[in-house]
Amino acid sequence: MFRKVLIANRGEIALRINRACQELGVSTVAIYSEADRNSLHVRQANEAFCVGPGSAAHSYLNIPNIVSTALITGADAVHPGYGFLAENARFAEICGDHGLVFIGPRPEVIALMGDKANAKRVMSQAGVPTTPGTEVLESSADAARAAEKIGYPVLLKATAGGGGKGMREVTSADQIDRAFATAQAEAEANFNDGRLYLEKLIKRPRHIEVQVLGDNFGSIVHLGERDCSIQKPSHQKLIEETPAANLPDRVRKMLHDTALRAAKTVSYTNAGTLEFLVSEKQAYFMEMNTRIQVEHPVTEMVYGIDLVKEQIRIAAGEALGYTQKDLRPGGHAIECRLNAEDTERNFAPAVGTLADVVFPGGPGIRVDTHAYSGLEIPPFYDSMLAKIVAFADTREAAIARMERALRETVIEGVATTITQCLTVLGSRAFRSGNYGIDFLPSLMHESPAA
Repeated sequence: MFRKVLIANRGEIALRINRACQELGVSTVAIYSEADRNSLHVRQANEAFCVGPGSAAHSYLNIPNIVSTALITGADAVHPGYGFLAENARFAEICGDHGLVFIGPRPEVIALMGDKANAKRVMSQAGVPTTPGTEVLESSADAARAAEKIGYPVLLKATAGGGGKGMREVTSADQIDRAFATAQAEAEANFNDGRLYLEKLIKRPRHIEVQVLGDNFGSIVHLGERDCSIQKPSHQKLIEETPAANLPDRVRKMLHDTALRAAKTVSYTNAGTLEFLVSEKQAYFMEMNTRIQVEHPVTEMVYGIDLVKEQIRIAAGEALGYTQKDLRPGGHAIECRLNAEDTERNFAPAVGTLADVVFPGGPGIRVDTHAYSGLEIPPFYDSMLAKIVAFADTREAAIARMERALRETVIEGVATTITQCLTVLGSRAFRSGNYGIDFLPSLMHESPAA
């Protein structure tokens, strides 16, 4: 096992990694920007070092400063969390070059699968159904020609993207130039990689993803699926659940089997997620996230496995210690993301200082957060303040438990998504389990003040 791990991230995921390390007896090093000087992850780590000013480009994306900090502090390994450098193959490679273990898949696999266009090509060659699309686009003119061939509507997507960043829906030719420039700038700002590709936009599908884990000895398992169809207009997720409601058993098994086949095709190690668009007649591979997911807690609650600890153990050279037959899921889990966003202004980020902050408790409730009263919310990063997870024996009970938990929650000082989450949970369509990725925009159109 490692002696010391540097956590190359911030916010709730940095705290999550810190807790896993502490429980494993591993010392931690936190990094932070000047804007995050008073963040909880800075206080809770064994050591903490500033790596730059507020902007992500000069701090959490500053590879020389991060690697130097790891070396100076004597860290054995680096955990990237999600976002920032988590899917940056060059960062993983540089860590290895300096004797640091990157807690994630091998750099060549990150490069292959983290590049969304390449991943689709590899999966297609392996017989995995993929959405019609392109390789990396050189210009908006190339995008326009491809869109005409594939047929509108289409999605422009960042090859190094995730979390809805660097993604734009295009419904007609006159939107291409602006959408290309906007998506490219957003991708560059968030991933230091402005490359884009294009794929056909499939109307009203479900967004289902499958969690996989692989060790360095060839063992790969899946830990079920998550329904991530409740998404904001920006394609960022708001509510996730597992197991997916009203998913036919044959489709569920097909997704699990396809995810395992895909992971084995690239000899995948560590934690990863295969994402699919599921229509009534077909399931299409969309992308693979070569990292831990924001929504990983729902899987942990249903499967009883600490995915972050598993990441660390696998990276330290340990075997999984179980097979697919040993995994026995039970119950239902739902996660709501509480973001500092103004839902009446199309989820515009909200900044300010948190006033009164109260989080829920009680049976079956888990809260992952870095928020506290007096915390300043800076304008530089993702707007998520907390993740509330409700677990119960049935979906109906989990929904009721989540509603109760959200009503207990108090976050004052900035606008949040609490009310929007309650509106979704109370809707007839969500409770029926029959919804797709168009659900939340449609709900907002019907109830703009919700």
